[in-house]
Amino acid sequence: MAGLMAGFGCYTHAIVRGIPTSLAKESLRTCQAEVDLSKAQREHDAYVHILRTTLGLEVVELPAEETLPDCVFVEDAAVVCGDTALITRPGAESRRRETEAMKGALKDLNLNIVEMTDENATLDGGDVLFTGREFFVGLSKRTNQRGAEILADAFKDYAVSTVPVMEKLHLKSLCSMGGPGLIVIGSSEPAQKTLKIMQQMSDHRYDKLTVPDDLAANCIYMNLPDKGQVLLHCTAEEYPESVKVFDKLNDYKLFPVSNSEKVKVDGALTCCSVLINKKSGN
Repeated sequence: MAGLMAGFGCYTHAIVRGIPTSLAKESLRTCQAEVDLSKAQREHDAYVHILRTTLGLEVVELPAEETLPDCVFVEDAAVVCGDTALITRPGAESRRRETEAMKGALKDLNLNIVEMTDENATLDGGDVLFTGREFFVGLSKRTNQRGAEILADAFKDYAVSTVPVMEKLHLKSLCSMGGPGLIVIGSSEPAQKTLKIMQQMSDHRYDKLTVPDDLAANCIYMNLPDKGQVLLHCTAEEYPESVKVFDKLNDYKLFPVSNSEKVKVDGALTCCSVLINKKSGN
């Protein structure tokens, strides 16, 4: 199993997508805060700039699609692990066409494409937490048991456990991976209950990094050849107490990334990219 962990966090490519103007008024959301579209676009541009220029990933940027107001949240359209890409079937019907452009981009990268065609299945990538050893899949308003079963079939090398998600949109609205064997988790009661279930289901003992704000627990970990351990996380303007926790990670290069507008439509940092590790020669 150690071999499976060796490449954890190593990425060469990222797929992102532009923000349509329809995001501000028409995207799905659980609260009705007003979105500043130009600020959302500036924040997204800064996010893409870090991936492409600062971190040196090869970024595939798909165009925004006005008829798909949520299309910037590419994570929900695919789950990529190794050289296999599972094209999901998003839980919200209005988002199902988002997978078409994603499938084309992943095909162009020569990944093995598996499509979720079962009409009884739903799966959002935001409900999928890959730890390097196993998958946890949140059963939420957007993801069901059949979706989790198809994911397990697509990635047979790994155990897949399901976790109920009661009070948030996605599993990764509460947690994310902060490194090999390290789960970043919010401090709320639902988040801590979720972590307890995950720990009970796993044969592995994960370390945890608890942050005061659940939304701040969504961060992006990478381990890059010339950068070492990297963490993209929330800004001090958004979540000052949580940033104090991240600042203690002395071995990491820390990149605060503002996400104040997309969070109003339930978007987190991991939502806005699909990260891929392409072996040379693939």
